[in-house]
Amino acid sequence: MLVRLLNKFTDFSGIKGIRILMYHQVLPKSIAYKNDFIVTVENLEKQFAYIKKNFETVFFKDLEASKQIKNKIILSFDDGYYNNIEYLVPLLEKYQLKATIFIPTEFIQSNIKEGNKIYMDFDDLKSLDSHFIEIALHSHSHRNFSQLSIDESEAELLENMKVLEQNAIPFTKVFAYPYGKFPKDKKLKKEFFAMLERIGIVSALRIGNNIEAYPFKNQYEVNRIDIKDGDSFKVFKWKLKFGKTKL
Repeated sequence: MLVRLLNKFTDFSGIKGIRILMYHQVLPKSIAYKNDFIVTVENLEKQFAYIKKNFETVFFKDLEASKQIKNKIILSFDDGYYNNIEYLVPLLEKYQLKATIFIPTEFIQSNIKEGNKIYMDFDDLKSLDSHFIEIALHSHSHRNFSQLSIDESEAELLENMKVLEQNAIPFTKVFAYPYGKFPKDKKLKKEFFAMLERIGIVSALRIGNNIEAYPFKNQYEVNRIDIKDGDSFKVFKWKLKFGKTKL
């Protein structure tokens, strides 16, 4: 009985919907500090090996063409940390997986100005292999969009796209909300979503911790599943199956 339950729990054959996982930083266990926005290289490799066996990773730009893929998953990483190029990219290459990195362009500009290597610079972004990495939008200055006017939000996104274009970095017009936040007032939200459509945003991602159907029921409230530093491997597999830890 227990074996049957375990097999059912880990059987992803013919699974419906799409999982969009949300990560941030990647660091080796030896130097990682306790932070929900960090996943260790060791844990990520274990997760990637499991994903390779059970899913097919896709880019947002390829979703329409990959409709027939049953067990598809999107790996997304926010903010463009330099440790992604150090530790994420080698794992993607090793397991032949794809990932989308959401870039807040002001973070990159400030990082260059200060001479830091917290975030990738524009040359780093251009060097990424497009077979493994897709670049997408995370606003310009990473402000909370639930606290901005429609005009401010539009300016943030237009600047985000403009800076990427000026630096010759190809990107997909998919937007991950900073902090997962967007307007909640019904009237304001309608105007906000109309603005996103007008400037060409294909879809926008919240957190939500749910499995998504595709085509998306609401293209501007797409759910991602938050993968945290403290998640055990059992919790990780549970999230892949159900999206959240509590049913």
